[in-house]
Amino acid sequence: MGEARAKQLADRIQVLVAELLERRVKDPRLGFVTVTDAKLTADLGEASVFYTVYGDEQERASTAAALESARGLIRSEVGKALGLRRTPSLAFFLDAIPENAGQIEELLAKARQADAEVAKSAAGAKPAGDADPYKHREDDDDDE
Repeated sequence: MGEARAKQLADRIQVLVAELLERRVKDPRLGFVTVTDAKLTADLGEASVFYTVYGDEQERASTAAALESARGLIRSEVGKALGLRRTPSLAFFLDAIPENAGQIEELLAKARQADAEVAKSAAGAKPAGDADPYKHREDDDDDE
C-alpha cells in the first residue's frame, strides 16, 4: 500500500478512536482525553494512537489503564468501520505536546527578556568613532 493510503487510514483511525472514546467507552477511569494523532505502518498492521490528558499524573495513569483495557473493543470497532481484511493492532501513547509547548514558552520568554535588555542598553548608545565612518571621495566626472 502507498503512503497516501496509509495516511488516509491513519486519519480515519484518529477520528474513529476519538468518537469511540467519547460515545462508546464508559470507563470511569477515562479522563478528559484528546486524540492528537494516529500513525499507521506501511503494511497497515500496526496503528499508534497519540493522546493527551487534561489533569495531573494520576489522571494520566488511570486514563492509560482505561485505554489499555478498552483496546480490544476499540480495535474491533475500528476494524468494522474500516472494512480492511486485517484490522491493525492499536497501541496508545501519551503525547508530550503540552510539556514541550511549556518549555518552548519559557524559552521564548527568556529570549524576549534578553531582547528587551539589549534594546534598553542600545537606546542611549553612541557610535565609538565618527558619526559617519565612511570616506567620501569627490567625483572627478563633474569637470568633463
